[in-house]
Order: sequence, then structure tokens, then C-alpha cells
Amino acid sequence: MKPVVFSGSFDPVTNGHIDLIKRARAIFGAVVVVVFHNSAKQGRFSVEERVALLQEALKGEENITVDSCPGLLADYMKQHQYTTVVRGLRSAHDWNHERTQAYFNKAFYPQLETVFLPACETYQFISSSTLKEAVFHGADISAWVPPCVQKAFKK
Repeated sequence: MKPVVFSGSFDPVTNGHIDLIKRARAIFGAVVVVVFHNSAKQGRFSVEERVALLQEALKGEENITVDSCPGLLADYMKQHQYTTVVRGLRSAHDWNHERTQAYFNKAFYPQLETVFLPACETYQFISSSTLKEAVFHGADISAWVPPCVQKAFKK
């Protein structure tokens, strides 16, 4: 079986992302985490920094690899001959956004299927944007991010 892809901007990676990645691995056996540059968002960390943070946060985890892509998810999936992407859902807002993304991904690559995983209750309110704002104002976000991310923000 080919790995499933879990994609996102991961700016920064949160414990909610880590939970979804591990749950996807439990279902599909292997996960490729793909970091994308989201032109609609102001990035705090470069793509290279986000890849490194994910690799550190997932160190020792079997059957999980981290990659990056500058373009469209559908193009990445085609290039690597992957056919399944997993997306996390926290709210109805996520559902509406992700359905639209799934529609266009399938239009660009008809073999692509999107599987949605709901965020667990512990992490359903975590967003990278909210955490970046909290750090800007001096808040301690260590309960919601891996230790490597907490260290990166302190730099």
C-alpha cells in the first residue's frame, strides 16, 4: 500500500497536527507529511524551518516521512503517484474550506481521494495562527506545541 499524504503549511506544527499524523499512520500504515508554502498566509517560519521542526517533532516515529513542495498538492501527488490525502477538521469552517480544496484537487488529479479526520477534542481549538498571535504577546504556548517549536519561538 502506498503512503497517505498529510499536507499543510504547519507554520508552526502543533500537537494537533502531530495527533492527526499519528492517527493517519495508525489507519493507513505510512504517512508522508508535506509542507507547502501558503501564499494566503504570512509565514513565521520558512518552509525549510518547518520541515526541520516536523522532522524533530516526529523523530523516532516509524513510517512517517517529511517532505516539502512549492506548488499544488495535486501536482505533488501525481509526481509521486500518491492517491490519498488526509485532512484534519476542527470545525464547520474547516469542513467548508477542505471540501473546496478536495474538489479542486480531484479536478486536477482525478485519482486523488481526500479522507477527513476530525480533530480530537483536546486539539479542536488549536490553530497555528492563534498560537503565533499568542507568542507575539508573550504567552506560553508549550501545552499546544512540540518542545522544538517552543524553542524555535524563543530564538
